[in-house]
Amino acid sequence: MTIKHNITVAIDPGLLKKARAVAARRGTSVSALVASELGELVKSDREYEAARKRAKATLQFGFSFQGARMNDRTVAHERSRIR
Repeated sequence: MTIKHNITVAIDPGLLKKARAVAARRGTSVSALVASELGELVKSDREYEAARKRAKATLQFGFSFQGARMNDRTVAHERSRIR
């Protein structure tokens, strides 16, 4: 069994009333609802950080398109090749 810790959260009474209604519709408690949402937030943040690190590494090393290197930028803008 996982050890759980109690926390105290101060929220607006109107929000608490709505949270209780949501929890009741889902057949759970406000505490379980908050724990679930916090779990999703942490998971999402972890996935975002992993994606950010991958993107940063990609940008650092560049993309490999394995194409021919152009020596002159005018070649890229030459219209006669398109027509």
